[in-house]
Amino acid sequence: MMKRRTFLQRIGSVLAVLGITETEWLSLGNSYYQALAQPSPRKFALLVGINNYPDLPSLNGCLTDVELQKELLIYRFGFPASNILCLTDEQATRGAIETAIYESLGLQVHPSDVVFFHFSGYGSYVESQKALVPVDGNIYFQQNQANYLLEETLQLMLRVLPTENVIAVLDTSYSVNHSKNCGLRIRASLTPENIDIAESELNFQKQLKSKIISTPPPLILSATSSTKESARELQMSGFSAGFLTYALTQYLWENTPKATIQAGIAKVTSTIQQLGSYQQPTLLNSKKIQQLATFASNFGVTDDLIQTGAEGVIVLVEDDGKTVQLMLGGVPPHVLEHLGVNSKFAIVSDSLLDSYLVIRSRSGLTAKASLRNSEVLNLQVGQLVREVVRVIPRNINLNIGLDKLERIERVDATSAFATLNHVSSTVAAEQPADYIFGKILDKVQETGSVMVSSSRYGLFNLSGELIANTSGEFGEAVKVAAQRLAPKLQTLLAAKLWRITENEASSLLKVKVTLEAFNGTIPQPIMVRETSRLIDTNLKLTSATTEVSAISIGNRIQYQVENKSNQTLYLMLLGLDSNKNAFGLHSWQNSISEASLPSQPSLQNIAIEPNTTITVPQTNPGFEWIIQGLSDFWEVQLILSTAPFTQTLAALAVTKVTRANQQQIMALSNPSEVSQALLQDLHDASKDKKDVSDSYVWDVNNWVSLNFLFQAK
Repeated sequence: MMKRRTFLQRIGSVLAVLGITETEWLSLGNSYYQALAQPSPRKFALLVGINNYPDLPSLNGCLTDVELQKELLIYRFGFPASNILCLTDEQATRGAIETAIYESLGLQVHPSDVVFFHFSGYGSYVESQKALVPVDGNIYFQQNQANYLLEETLQLMLRVLPTENVIAVLDTSYSVNHSKNCGLRIRASLTPENIDIAESELNFQKQLKSKIISTPPPLILSATSSTKESARELQMSGFSAGFLTYALTQYLWENTPKATIQAGIAKVTSTIQQLGSYQQPTLLNSKKIQQLATFASNFGVTDDLIQTGAEGVIVLVEDDGKTVQLMLGGVPPHVLEHLGVNSKFAIVSDSLLDSYLVIRSRSGLTAKASLRNSEVLNLQVGQLVREVVRVIPRNINLNIGLDKLERIERVDATSAFATLNHVSSTVAAEQPADYIFGKILDKVQETGSVMVSSSRYGLFNLSGELIANTSGEFGEAVKVAAQRLAPKLQTLLAAKLWRITENEASSLLKVKVTLEAFNGTIPQPIMVRETSRLIDTNLKLTSATTEVSAISIGNRIQYQVENKSNQTLYLMLLGLDSNKNAFGLHSWQNSISEASLPSQPSLQNIAIEPNTTITVPQTNPGFEWIIQGLSDFWEVQLILSTAPFTQTLAALAVTKVTRANQQQIMALSNPSEVSQALLQDLHDASKDKKDVSDSYVWDVNNWVSLNFLFQAK
């Protein structure tokens, strides 16, 4: 291990190389940065990922995180590959990380250069301090000392680098909660109570603090905001990744870096919540970060790299330019899991708008594609691609992970779930799962001298949080529990299906939707979603917080929907309330009272003319949309299409009513059928559709689907 004294001496040598004394450095601070700023900042990165620890359970997604960040930095933010150092598994010792910060960063970086640091692996608490666990973190345990990298030490090491443009992502956590039914690996470990922080580590911190200049602290994004939260790994088909890293890189691929960091992290948090994890990413030192700082400004991104988003990039060209390998890091995760062959992507280039790459095969994030119709183009590594046509299989199941069950219970649960329509069971933490079926251990009885715990079955999200109203009675049989949960599972399947339609970044329709909440009589904008074709890249997309938006229980809400395209669009609204009950917007042809109701009223499409704004639901006394229920998350999917929702309306009409108003939010009695009809309507609207029996085909010219996640409080 490199001695701390040597590290500090070398930090001083960096100043000497620049011709600056420590006294000048400490006194001049930011003004000296500006004076030495270079017109074209260079970019350096150190990426650390550890899956395999000697004495800890293996993680699965840390090396994937490194690759996701590396490809994003190279192809999206213009980092030279030669300036990116990756330390993985056995390479990622404490000494190697320190040495890399000095040699790869400290000795090369100049003022105005950009530095990016990433860590994926275990974290832990030692003497109440947060620490990153390197691969050799426990080598001094016999001496009762931890060879960890304290989070505070890392911050100090990054802060003494001779540049103010330092960004770090820590996809780790420090608390372990084994009591929950969790279908995900947790990136946190427990340190024995007899292990202390080495005295040399504390002295190193003191010396680093003496070197700190009056510059802003590094911008650090941490995977969790609370000591009770755990950073988790998302298990997908073909790969695993950290929730934070995957959601962050996916967002930065698909969206313009002109968004403020706060706005971007709020969207990343929304994605993480939607995927089933309640962890809340947070910005450390956020009070010292400029309110309107953007990803573009922090990554040193030039205008030519930020004019458009992308769903992927060409990483390999084969077969004399006829076949390419794509990395699809910009495709939303719930879409990627089901993205099928024959999906089409266009090269992001004005001269190649009519040239498409057709997916021939896909494994996880990587796909092989070829040009259609034997076209001949000069395809190159690094060319970005945008989605044109999405092909999705019709047979999609809700996957239920089985956790903490005895062998006979697993057998019975597997058999029971197999009898349910479009529901399958998997092994939690080993295969992709949407929700977890497990035990609630909440009752202990004394039988003689033996303490016997009683349990009941329930349904959990992937973070181990019990879903409302899914717990059964004590002594309930597994098969009975599965049948009891059948209606809830069909509702959750419906939500999974409509999430797959999301295409805010890839849709070519010009649409803007604003969620408003009323505090009294005045509507307040809460959240805005708009397609990339509408976003002004010269404007900064702002948000005051990195958290999911909150709306008070009892408040009325509505949506302002702006159709800025040149054609009529048709609207559909579906969602889940905080009890995970499905609802939809019903638009009746006439307002009919119970007394005059001769038969079931008829539903009608909600049409929005070109360059027109409408409010949904329309305000009618006694039929306002009021937020009610538990203090938890609501989810709304708002879909617009160039064709009417004929089959969706027919499915909605199954719900019987005795009193109808012009527009009304109502519970769905058949949510799964409504979602399947929605997917078929989008297929029928697409100009590129084919007569296929096993897939839906959707064209980005014909639909836009926007997701709104907010918390009722």
